[in-house]
Amino acid sequence: MNQNVLSDGFHLAPGAAPVACVDIGGTKVAVSIADEQGVRGRVAEPTAKEGANVALALQIIRLVGQSCAASGVATGDLSALGVASCGPFVLNKGCVELAAPNICGGLAGKARGLPNDWQTALLEAPLRRVFAKVRVENDGIGALEAERRWGALQINGQALANCAYVTWSTGIGVGLCVDGHVLRGKNGNAGHAGHLFVSDNNDALCGCGNVGDVEGLIAGNAIPRRFGHLGYTDSATLFVAAYAGDTGATAIIDEFCRIMGRTLYNLIATLDLERISLGGSVFWHHRALLLPKLQGYVHGKLPPLTDGCELVPAGLGERVGDFGALALVA
Repeated sequence: MNQNVLSDGFHLAPGAAPVACVDIGGTKVAVSIADEQGVRGRVAEPTAKEGANVALALQIIRLVGQSCAASGVATGDLSALGVASCGPFVLNKGCVELAAPNICGGLAGKARGLPNDWQTALLEAPLRRVFAKVRVENDGIGALEAERRWGALQINGQALANCAYVTWSTGIGVGLCVDGHVLRGKNGNAGHAGHLFVSDNNDALCGCGNVGDVEGLIAGNAIPRRFGHLGYTDSATLFVAAYAGDTGATAIIDEFCRIMGRTLYNLIATLDLERISLGGSVFWHHRALLLPKLQGYVHGKLPPLTDGCELVPAGLGERVGDFGALALVA
């Protein structure tokens, strides 16, 4: 693993044109600029979810301008814009639009409480009208590529050929690599394992409209919907209660780990992986508690498949989203 990316700071080669990095999640949008001086000028806001369905693209354009100003970089000098976004995606005339369940309120309807009725959020087409070069990928793929170049999915500087990145955050996202090939699929949606059906729970409505998929059951935004009536209004409240000895909170977390652990096992059994790195706010802030529990649901299960497959924290830590967008254009 290359420890210098975070400790010494990343920068582009001398003379390289600057690039903009955009990380779109269900909770926030973050933008930064990378150039020969480093990765800087980071700005972030809650993800735009109101108004017309071009609101998110307009927010990104504005934030790129702010990030450039903070970095002393002219917007016109950007050579590329890398966008790592939650999905799924749909293609409209070759351009990506988001059908993201934590952004588009039209997918699951009013029961999810999102303040719009969007079926998709415009993304790539408006950005291409402003920026010369744009690359949009699922954030799981961006994080996977970053972890293979600079993080935990490499050995002695060599990217692993059979690996995955999994984020446990507002939603559940996955990036997959098999035989050295990053999997994308027909619309760039390969790896949406968060929408695997694993339960018949009628209280687990996902933003995609499914009831009982992984994301609807254990994502960060599932906690207030499923357990708010018990006083667990967000992931922080749930984990604080568990650390204080609340047996109810502990039981919920154990059930979450059973679901995520089985999901990870299914990925390993399907793809014959050698390492999975895990990130995202829910996992990262509680990794000391969660990682051993998740490992317990994988290790020893069908050893010909699971032996030699490691579960590890993301090598890029909380910055994996920023570096995921950078990996698309650097």
